Amino acid sequence: MIAIHWFRRDLRLHDNMALSHALSGSHPVLPLFIFDPHILNKLPEDDARLSFIYDELQKIEAKLKVHAAGLMVMHGDPLSVWKEIISKHDVAEVCFNRDYEPYALKRDKEVSELLIARGIKINSYKDQVILEPGEVLKDDGQPYTVFTPFRNRWMGVKNDTGIASLPALKPGNFHPFIATLPDRGSMGLKNSPVKVPPADLAKIKDYADTRDLPAITGTTRLGPHLRFGTVSVREIVRKTDPMNTVFLNELIWREFFMHILWHFPHVVDKNFRSQYDGIQWRNDESEFTRWCEGTTGYPLVDAGMRELNQTGFMHNRVRMVTASFLCKHLLIDWRW
Repeated sequence: MIAIHWFRRDLRLHDNMALSHALSGSHPVLPLFIFDPHILNKLPEDDARLSFIYDELQKIEAKLKVHAAGLMVMHGDPLSVWKEIISKHDVAEVCFNRDYEPYALKRDKEVSELLIARGIKINSYKDQVILEPGEVLKDDGQPYTVFTPFRNRWMGVKNDTGIASLPALKPGNFHPFIATLPDRGSMGLKNSPVKVPPADLAKIKDYADTRDLPAITGTTRLGPHLRFGTVSVREIVRKTDPMNTVFLNELIWREFFMHILWHFPHVVDKNFRSQYDGIQWRNDESEFTRWCEGTTGYPLVDAGMRELNQTGFMHNRVRMVTASFLCKHLLIDWRW
């Protein structure tokens, strides 16, 4: 019998909560990743995020080969993929790290119900956040909707146990599975010319002094790495001086909006506050095109949009400028 670790937004072998627990169990562990058409079909075939994921899976596969193990990569509807897997493998348990977005919650519920009905044990863990939804609440049990009181409660709840490092990897506990990654083309993917640079944790030290200057490379570039879990948020918090409140606040903002999304899933495609539903948008298509292309004639807006188009990245201060310009100056619906 085997255990399966289901990779999703945790594309790393080190300091990975669910993988660590799986490898500490009594069954050899087979790592799995599923390319989900529900997500893929909404993105361009050469989307930089998909290329980044594929490249990271190649790195994981190479590391597993050193341990005489392999990575199972599947392409298809997750529920159908899991039915196929449990028909071919004697699965004792499945481990994964929790996700908090509406589609992920629905997917995980359906897959968990299938596996439990087949007598397979489910183990899910907190990994991509320090404090997950439900752990930071007002005294009356209601969620916070304003950042500052959320941050203050977050700081009061956080403790060293929640950011402790995990035991060293136990590579001998992997299942000796041999396979190769499916070709990109077989899944309808193309390699993107836009490449995600490595995270620069050295920038944390001077972040408060450099983050407001778009003309210099003064930020960490952690965004996509946190998004897809190629770095451990616990490891980052451990390395961050508690007095470096500017950088730590950015990590707390990230969790604040995850909590908002979990408690108020309507924000995916509706205004957070319903009183803004009555805004009369102008929605001028030609102005929207010029905004997208960086040809509005407003230098800072255009510089940011061109940076985004050419590199896949936009500096954090400029993100606020370009977004505000779109909605508040051009009066174009944010959902565009």
